[in-house]
Amino acid sequence: MTSLSMAQALNAALRDALREDERVLVFGEDVGPLGGVFRVTDGLTKEFGEERCFDTPLAEAGIVGLAVGLAMGGFRPVIEMQFDAFAYPAFEQIASHVAKLRNRTRGRLSLPMVIRIPYAGGIGGVEHHCDSSEAYYAHTPGLKVVTPATADDAYWLLRDAIADPDPVIFMEPKRLYWSKGETSFGDRRAAGFGQAAVVREGRDATLVAYGPSVSVALQAADAAAEDGLALEVVDLRTIVPFDDSTVVSSVRKTGRCVVIQEAQGFAGVGAEIAARVQERCFHSLAAPVLRVTGFDIPYPPPILEHSHLPDADRVLDAVDRLQFGDEPDLAHLGGSGEAS
Repeated sequence: MTSLSMAQALNAALRDALREDERVLVFGEDVGPLGGVFRVTDGLTKEFGEERCFDTPLAEAGIVGLAVGLAMGGFRPVIEMQFDAFAYPAFEQIASHVAKLRNRTRGRLSLPMVIRIPYAGGIGGVEHHCDSSEAYYAHTPGLKVVTPATADDAYWLLRDAIADPDPVIFMEPKRLYWSKGETSFGDRRAAGFGQAAVVREGRDATLVAYGPSVSVALQAADAAAEDGLALEVVDLRTIVPFDDSTVVSSVRKTGRCVVIQEAQGFAGVGAEIAARVQERCFHSLAAPVLRVTGFDIPYPPPILEHSHLPDADRVLDAVDRLQFGDEPDLAHLGGSGEAS
């Protein structure tokens, strides 16, 4: 076990994949000698050369198009979109070609490629640098969508994504890049690809979270424990495929569920989770499934970021509603705001 930041764990995963498989290529904007905006690719060009880790023009659609051709030709490209909203110019390539090629060719061609997207807020970034865009990709059949919450998961999920025969959207929470944790290299401790993890046991309610929201859920669980409440925390780890079994088992045990996401609430991943829990756990639920989300607005300027992002207090407010049925005042949300 080694203590690493998430950025260091991702760097180690890329380095090990490049070392073990000559078909792996890493490319994108500033990922070469600079090492990427967040230094996730630091040192890879120096070690493996510009043929294996290289910079591209500032053309996201072209980057993804190049990766499609390379994957069709037998390579395993790993590309970086640099920031979440920077990927939107490439969305036509992703939705029309990356996600559909296997189906279009009746399985004769697959695209073993990874699209790395630093996403979500918490770094004081401006518009186009802090979007939570996971719902776009999760709603697109043919894509797998992954988001780690720990350094250990970052390493192993990225290794799994690179080895996967199908395209993977790998969403990296920017504010967790510098968070440190124990990382296992030789002896895998992380759950398998497609498996959620119960990261805290509890009996009174289940908090379902992913990516940057897992730490918020854990903070809320710590605070609730001081009042005698035992909240169970489930980290999804992969949004697609979705681990119904782990989530359903937890909610059937606790009888209550709060889903936490940083993205805006309307039509988000949390809405899908809430629907699945209600369908599968209806007779076990002692209260409605609630969501704690960002507000249904464009991402705010940095000075207002703290008001937009879900925090432990908002999660605890939702837990109170589960316990006591209190209705919050939603007038200030100015629209459809399931965020409490």
